[in-house]
Amino acid sequence: MNRYALHRELVAAGVLDGYYRIEDAHEPVPVPTDFLFLRRSSDGGWETGVYERGRYEVVTHHTTEAAACAALRRLLG
Repeated sequence: MNRYALHRELVAAGVLDGYYRIEDAHEPVPVPTDFLFLRRSSDGGWETGVYERGRYEVVTHHTTEAAACAALRRLLG
């Protein structure tokens, strides 16, 4: 699964927009104060984590986009 397919799946499942941010696929405006995220990491991999109080906290690091998508899906229940 890629990040665009994940976003479609989350929309279909009724997950609220403000609960998550997926780089280049779903970037809610205005930016919520707290959310889960999926983004590219500086080493070319992928990261999932939590944005709280103005800080990104990486929870997991993945070598593939598919693995990162699966991790975010699990975090969102």
